[in-house]
Order: sequence, then C-alpha cells, then structure tokens
Amino acid sequence: MRILLVEDDPDLSDVAATHLRRQSHAVDPVARLGEASAALASVQYDLILLDLGLPDGDGVDWLQGRRSAGLAVPVLILTARDQVSQRIRGLDAGADDYLTKPYDLFELGARVRALGRRQIASSSVQSGAVSIDLAARRVALDGAEVRLTSREWAVLEALALRPGHLVPRSRLEDALYAFGAEVESNVLEVYVSQLRRKLGRDLIETVRGLGYRLGGTDGAGPA
Repeated sequence: MRILLVEDDPDLSDVAATHLRRQSHAVDPVARLGEASAALASVQYDLILLDLGLPDGDGVDWLQGRRSAGLAVPVLILTARDQVSQRIRGLDAGADDYLTKPYDLFELGARVRALGRRQIASSSVQSGAVSIDLAARRVALDGAEVRLTSREWAVLEALALRPGHLVPRSRLEDALYAFGAEVESNVLEVYVSQLRRKLGRDLIETVRGLGYRLGGTDGAGPA
C-alpha cells in the first residue's frame, strides 16, 4: 500500500516508516498538516497514519475538514492522547482506527494490514497459473511461492487491486516514488519486465501510451 505518515516526531516517524517499508509498503513521511494536504492533492494514497498534535494545527480538525471535502482514504490515528473522550472525538471526525503512543511496531503493522483488508472486496486474484493473495501479500506460480522485491510487489498490488482494468502509468509510478526510485521514462517498464520474467509474459498487458492491465483474471477480484 501507499501510505501517508503524518508525524512531527522525526525519530518516531523514521522508525515507523522503516518498519512499514520492510513489510513492502511505500511510505511518505510528512511533519505538517499543510504538507499532508499537498501530498493528498498529488498522490493517490491507500492509507493515512495521522498524529493529532501537529505544529500547524490539530489533526482531528484537519481530518474532519478532509472528510467533509470527500476524502475516502482510511485513516489510522496515532497519538499520545489516551483519554476516551479524545478517542471518541477522533473516531467521530472520521478516523477508522486509533492507536495510542507508545505503540508496538508489530501492532502497528497488524492494524495497517487490517485496514488494508477492509478495502479489498476479494483478497485473492487468479490470473492463469498465478495466484495473488493481497491480504497475505503473497504470490504463487503453479502453487509455488514466488519472492518479489518491495517495488515489484508495489506494482503488482496496484494492478491486482483492479484486475482486468487499465491502471494508468501515473498510478503505478506513484507506487514507486516512496521507495526512492528514480521515476524516469523507463523505470516502470523495468519492474513490469521483472514481474513478467518471474510470473510469465502474459500476466501483464501493455496498453500503449496509457498504462498496464492485469490480464487473464479468473473469478472475483477486488472491485
């Protein structure tokens, strides 16, 4: 998933981002609400991790405003405010879940996976001999698990969330930016080529000039 992490404590932000990246998530850390708004205007995120006490405002007020404006991205609040009234206020403002600091990194990872599963209509996508388990973040060819790099998985996941549908180049490139990849003219083609080499040439269809499509899908997949 592409995750926006809004956290002004640099040490905590770095630790959380590093842990989530090791779980193959792409993470964009920002320290201010203004930066978060700017990021949302330019990138399609799958999840927002939101601290509440930010230097340029209150996260609950910001979230309430974004929900009123139509923001549908799931939000997990991360905060030191542990009073029940504060948790209720955050949830009423539109948060999907709440985690109190200090939190365990493995619990953070579990909460992130749980919110990710809520967005997936069907966690399993079948394309020919390739099985993609989005919830478990595993892919198999003819029943044998295939290891992917974080960047390869990011591209495959973006395609598998819309099986049989065109996924624009810009959306796939967004999946690579947070890994520090140089998104040059051919970097996306490099990862698509690596996926085809590992999983079969017919897995991903090129729609010239527009993007790519996960082809040959069987059965129900994510809507």
